Amino acid sequence: MEPKENKMGVMPVRKLIVNMSLPMMASMLVQALYNIVDSIYVSQISEGALTAVTLAFPLQNLMIAFATGIGVGVNALLSKSLGEKNFERADRAANAGLLLTVFNAVLFILLGLFAVKPFIASQTGIAEIRGYGEVYLRIVCILSMGLFFQVMFERLLQSTGLTFYSMVSQMTGAVINIILDPIMIFGLLGFPKLGVAGAAYATVTGQTVAALTGFVLNRKKNKEINLSLRLFLQPGMWVVGRIYRVGIPSVLMVAIGSVMTYFMNLILGTFTATAQAVFGVYFKLQSFFFMPIFGLNSGLIPVLAFNYGARRKDRIEEALGFALKLAVCIMVTGMLIFEAVPGVLLGMFDASEEMLKLGIPALRIIAVHFPLAGVSIALGSVFQAFSKSMYSLVVSICRQLVALIPAAWLLAKTGVVRNVWFAFPIAEVVSLIISVLLFRKLYNSTVRTMEEPKR
Repeated sequence: MEPKENKMGVMPVRKLIVNMSLPMMASMLVQALYNIVDSIYVSQISEGALTAVTLAFPLQNLMIAFATGIGVGVNALLSKSLGEKNFERADRAANAGLLLTVFNAVLFILLGLFAVKPFIASQTGIAEIRGYGEVYLRIVCILSMGLFFQVMFERLLQSTGLTFYSMVSQMTGAVINIILDPIMIFGLLGFPKLGVAGAAYATVTGQTVAALTGFVLNRKKNKEINLSLRLFLQPGMWVVGRIYRVGIPSVLMVAIGSVMTYFMNLILGTFTATAQAVFGVYFKLQSFFFMPIFGLNSGLIPVLAFNYGARRKDRIEEALGFALKLAVCIMVTGMLIFEAVPGVLLGMFDASEEMLKLGIPALRIIAVHFPLAGVSIALGSVFQAFSKSMYSLVVSICRQLVALIPAAWLLAKTGVVRNVWFAFPIAEVVSLIISVLLFRKLYNSTVRTMEEPKR
């Protein structure tokens, strides 16, 4: 009896993209909502606490870089193997991903023990902010095992088309975070009042529950891969090499965001701590529109990778075209909201008059680049699906390190903090130009010349 045909090769493309991406977009929206709610609660402690969480973000984002980057490597290899009906290689990719997840977690436990204090101190000299930042960041690093396994188990579900169950895992963790935040921060229902530490404990608790949920769902629902202790302990170096070849550029691509936010914190810190807080609030707010685009990508990448392995040019082109239109529509909506009601958005974070004065023009200036970013992110899914993550890395380096940080630094020399925000649209124009050039090169060398198999 022949195995059942995978839906990524036979379902109508637009329906497939919605089917694959909608659960991930919904879960990413919940995750973005959690990020916003988390910071809203922290801002009620003090503006210093909000700034501290902003300063912790670069190292926290680095954890996400390692988790999602290795996940991208596993996702691409696993989905392509299934498209080629190489089930043994797919199993090896899944189990190797879990082993690499353990290595990632151990690395950040060590950073949590030894690197947090100097990292926070390098960004601010204000004792209150340093104290909050060290407490928060030490907890999320040392107890990061849940984050890493949550991401990997979700990637395994996505790779085999089970995005609904991936959504269940992620939403479970996010909802628990949202529920526990006020309880642990403010000491409700008999809990001790933990302040910023409570926000950190709520985060890691949600991540751990999500990881356990993902493990159970993979064992019970994911029939296309087999998790085994033998393959976990002996994954095969060639499989690890393939995962790292795709995954390391993806790690670096997200990690560059950590470098960017770190230097932006330093640049804005030359003005005021409030400017740093505005930057942190912007990052939380923009996630409500960027996270669904990343959810769209998470659903799109396995579709592209599967049909690349199956040599289905028509399905690749239709999937990408539909995803591009959807991404631009989402980002135009985000831009219009940021332009229309920036004061309302900032008011959710208990913004002071000084924060409103700095933040309203900041949100309006930065939001101009949202539609351009939607196109760049969607094109990046092709690079990852076709195992060309180095292209995504080049785009990210040019956007954030070659364009954004130098532009922000030069604009800061004017002595007017408002000017610094123009670095974001400048960098996005650079990013879009490079993304289009690399996409055309990849498309012409792979998809355009692709010969479809006889049916």
